[in-house]
Amino acid sequence: MRIRLTLFKALTTTASSIVPRRPVLIADANAQPSTLQIRAAPNAPDGYTPAHLDCPSNRPSIRSAAELSSSETSWLNTRRNNTIDPLRDLLQRIAIPSFDGPNYIASHAKNQSALPNIGIAVSGGGYRALLNGAGAIAAFDNRENNSTAAGHIGGLLQSATYLAGLSGGGWLVGTLFTNNFTTVSALLDDPSHTVWGFDHSIFEGPDKGSIQLLDSADYFHTIQDQVSRKGDAGFNRSVTDYWGRALSFQLINATDGGPAYTWSSIALADNFVRGDTPFPVLVADGRGPGELLISGNSTVFEFNPYELGTWDPTTFGFVPVEFLGSNFSNGVLAPSEKCVRGFDNAGYIMGTSSSLFNQFLLQVNTTSIPNFAKSFITDILQSIGSRDNDIADYSPNPFYGYHNSTSRDAQSRRLTLVDGGEDLQNIPLHPMIQPNRRVDVIFAVDSSADTDNYWPNGTSLVATYERNLNSSGIGNGTSFPSIPDTNSFVNLGLNTRPTFFGCNSSNTSSITPLIVYLPNSPYVFQSNISTFTFSYSTNSRNSVVQNGYEVATMGNGTVDAQWPVCVGCAILSRSLERTGTQIPDACSQCFQRYCWDGRTNSTNPARYEPPLKGQKVSAAASSRQRVIATAVVLALGNILLGTI
Repeated sequence: MRIRLTLFKALTTTASSIVPRRPVLIADANAQPSTLQIRAAPNAPDGYTPAHLDCPSNRPSIRSAAELSSSETSWLNTRRNNTIDPLRDLLQRIAIPSFDGPNYIASHAKNQSALPNIGIAVSGGGYRALLNGAGAIAAFDNRENNSTAAGHIGGLLQSATYLAGLSGGGWLVGTLFTNNFTTVSALLDDPSHTVWGFDHSIFEGPDKGSIQLLDSADYFHTIQDQVSRKGDAGFNRSVTDYWGRALSFQLINATDGGPAYTWSSIALADNFVRGDTPFPVLVADGRGPGELLISGNSTVFEFNPYELGTWDPTTFGFVPVEFLGSNFSNGVLAPSEKCVRGFDNAGYIMGTSSSLFNQFLLQVNTTSIPNFAKSFITDILQSIGSRDNDIADYSPNPFYGYHNSTSRDAQSRRLTLVDGGEDLQNIPLHPMIQPNRRVDVIFAVDSSADTDNYWPNGTSLVATYERNLNSSGIGNGTSFPSIPDTNSFVNLGLNTRPTFFGCNSSNTSSITPLIVYLPNSPYVFQSNISTFTFSYSTNSRNSVVQNGYEVATMGNGTVDAQWPVCVGCAILSRSLERTGTQIPDACSQCFQRYCWDGRTNSTNPARYEPPLKGQKVSAAASSRQRVIATAVVLALGNILLGTI
């Protein structure tokens, strides 16, 4: 669809159905110093430059996607045990009437397959998605102030096995894990503004001070130098290299954007090794430069702490992410080949999942960013070549010669990936509907800009549903619940409140997770800000996060006092079925209230302009925000893009 880029204006509607409460996430100017700390695992051998090193004695190879990796399987044994206590505590506080949730978990604690298996998926949508998703993650996190009080659902994050993101949602997942799996509040309250200082656009660079020592000109030159060294080492460069480096300055708490921080280093972090965090996954699509993607023909790739690969029946394989850049052929490294380390830069992988934003760079001469920045970006585009502008280059292709009969990538020396939402699957559900992962319930946080004024309308769910039904077999044994059309989402109000899809598992023949759909909706702030707004005042940033918190909790239970109970019922639903446990009456009532009942209304809806559900949070846009937004309007107003 055509995205109409307009300046964000805070609306003034002030409904009053939510009882006001003291915000728990809005950063206080007098806040105490943050607990945010630099993570102690930047492990690339030469900063941003990949290096050829001796291989380990057990030389890496490509594995089939027929099952989970041995590393993930081993980690799951630890993590699943660690979710028992948080889940028991969460159900204790939720207190489903006439049902002893804590005792149920305790009685099945020695049987992991009986316990609920929870996933969280955070959609794309630029900074809007990062911040709205951050509000949901804060609501799910029992470390946040007040998140375990009545009406709240803190502890869901600690109970979850998987946490997936793409594009802006991928930035959120990435910034959490590259900063010690810190809290959202710690990122908001960082007094140095080293991270999440979004009042400075990514095209201006960070505040000079603290651990960032660069002014705007030095910022660009530092990025250019880092990426040039990668090219000098013999590796292909793309615009995503520059985009990823710039993102890192905003998202990673390290000097110069942490050029030595790798994605694979997440697997070395103590809290991950102990199973104290969910399993992070980012999603990207396979696509050649200039190729058009649709949900039925795309190959969906995932990055996790151990591997890059795809479950799709085309490539159907995984490579150790630590050794990306190595010259694999036919699934192995020849004895004469070295192992490459440091290619899996964390910022580059976050940038790969959001390469849509390369489109801004392609229109740089129509923007009002500083002239030296225009010159810098123009030089980059000329040096790389226009055919590679919109992709992330993972050459040499690790899947060269692998599964030749089914993989379209097998005959190419290049592997090029793009934004995971380009095939319209803007919520990263694909990793969690894989039968091998046996996920019971997915909390799907949707910050997509599907409508003319940047609200979601279920497009992503429809795309995943249609892909699963595709006659080509691209779904490869995955199962997904039935989803209505996008007009029905709007006409029936399914994009204004939480909705459960897949409540009746007897309608499916294989493992099908329950989808708890949490669409971005205005509770205390009109958070429908353009995807291409690159600068937020601190107040606006915090207000979008606060609104996301309210969305996830339904105004902390003030819109529906039974919402926490219904969250508990969604968590337990598939587990109760497996153990033959009778569904509590309270859960039956929840399912009647929140499950999609199969009705549709496919008539063209009226323009969707939802009012606030609660008391408005004041957050006027800063002058810098308005300037940057104007630049983006000029740059992208006439570009046709997919739903994001």
